[in-house]
Amino acid sequence: MNRVMHPMTAWRSDLDRLFNGFFDEWPGLDRTTAFPALNVWEDERNYYIEAELPGLRMEDLEVTALGDELTVKGQRKEETIKGAVYHRRERGTGSFVRSIRLPATVDADDVKATMQNGVLSISLPKAKAALPRKIEVKCLDK
Repeated sequence: MNRVMHPMTAWRSDLDRLFNGFFDEWPGLDRTTAFPALNVWEDERNYYIEAELPGLRMEDLEVTALGDELTVKGQRKEETIKGAVYHRRERGTGSFVRSIRLPATVDADDVKATMQNGVLSISLPKAKAALPRKIEVKCLDK
């Protein structure tokens, strides 16, 4: 059975190809701003960050904390299989930097980071000054 493509579908497909190719080659366009994907949340004592970094080697990863900012830096090297003919290469390669500003400062000495199954998990304890403090209220009535 021979299918005929609807003219609007063909037009949309052509338009998608035009724009995808155009933006792929746009000079100065930074396509890495959302890599790695992050989740950030907090509880009473800590901030938590998870980053998806499949295929990244530990020696190509750097995590730093300063004040209220966490930076995840790394590089995924391009691996080419000799003699292979690639039909698609969608996994990004090259260097990346993600900096996250947190609502308060953290205790950089107690930050902990682990990597498991391609997911970087970071626990950032809030600095003592950022934790809520109970204030004693004194009665001034006689």
